[in-house]
Amino acid sequence: MKLPVSVIILTFNEEENIETCLNSVSCCDDVIVLDSQSTDSTCSIAKSKGARVFERPFDNYANQRNYALNEIEYKYPWVLMLDADEEVTQELLTEINNKLSIVKDDVSLFRLRRKDYFMGRWLKYSTNYSSLWFGRLMRLGHVWIEREINEEFHTDGKIEQLDGAIVHYPFNKGIHQWLEKHNRYSTMEAEHLISENPDSYEIKSLLSKDPVLRRKTLKSIVYSLPGRPVIMFFGRYIFAKGFLDGKAGLSYSILKSIYEYMISCKVLELQRKKDGMSL
Repeated sequence: MKLPVSVIILTFNEEENIETCLNSVSCCDDVIVLDSQSTDSTCSIAKSKGARVFERPFDNYANQRNYALNEIEYKYPWVLMLDADEEVTQELLTEINNKLSIVKDDVSLFRLRRKDYFMGRWLKYSTNYSSLWFGRLMRLGHVWIEREINEEFHTDGKIEQLDGAIVHYPFNKGIHQWLEKHNRYSTMEAEHLISENPDSYEIKSLLSKDPVLRRKTLKSIVYSLPGRPVIMFFGRYIFAKGFLDGKAGLSYSILKSIYEYMISCKVLELQRKKDGMSL
């Protein structure tokens, strides 16, 4: 099966992951890697697998993705956007092919879910898989990305959802790398929260038919509460039944709570700096 879709993969030092990711979309004849100036063999591996490689200095995730959509020429009008530690299953590829054969002209974005793996186990519950939707398949010229981290995909057309999921291996480069990455993420989140325009919400949005809006609203509410790291842990491990994911679910819930605590500490630090107080 030849899939009439272009694929864009965002990378930075992904020599451990890029070949597997590229192999999962081998049925696509237009595969592009947008690299953030890697210092390892990411780009050479990508080129050896037949991908076109572009480089751009990284500033933030939204700008990187918008650059990918607006500054690169593609063979097809539909683009599947991936990260290097993700794989596309054959079932999802088949579904994409079937959907695009009958897609209406007013549809410009498909959302799908992602299966995160840790300790060899799919984290079905502790990641809130059932409610975690991402914009990944998009019609060129109709989609843009906002928010520097934990990006939001917006479109001027209609949105549909796919049943299939991307497989994600966030710990492929080790827990130390995950912690380093989330140290950077927590700084960006803290800067966003301390900015002049933090995320606002309306309670009624919790009843929206849009799962992304419901999740965003719930997150904004939780972020406004004291003791957020503890709330997030119990939310994942108890209310979302993360305990059913076994040891992996417990470890993941703890790691995500540490991440939330890092955000809280950095918000306090930034606020004290803003107020001219000593740290």
